Amino acid sequence: MANTPQAKKRARQNEVNRKHNASLRSMARTYIKKVEAKINAGNAEEAKAALKEAQPIMDSMVNKGIFAKNKVARTKSRLNTRIKAL
Repeated sequence: MANTPQAKKRARQNEVNRKHNASLRSMARTYIKKVEAKINAGNAEEAKAALKEAQPIMDSMVNKGIFAKNKVARTKSRLNTRIKAL
């Protein structure tokens, strides 16, 4: 448990940041799920549009430190490969 005022403030800030990061992570995952839903439905054009919408969101999550760069690159690559296979 935090004892000093500085440690107490840091604990409060960490909790706020954790909740904010969780919401950003959830939002990005939702965009990815939308692309996967279009792929599973077999609709290539809508899947391309959904991926085009999701890519900048995923890239911004990398810049914010929510996801690792390689994880996002791998996810985008795999989604794009699945879309091309349709």
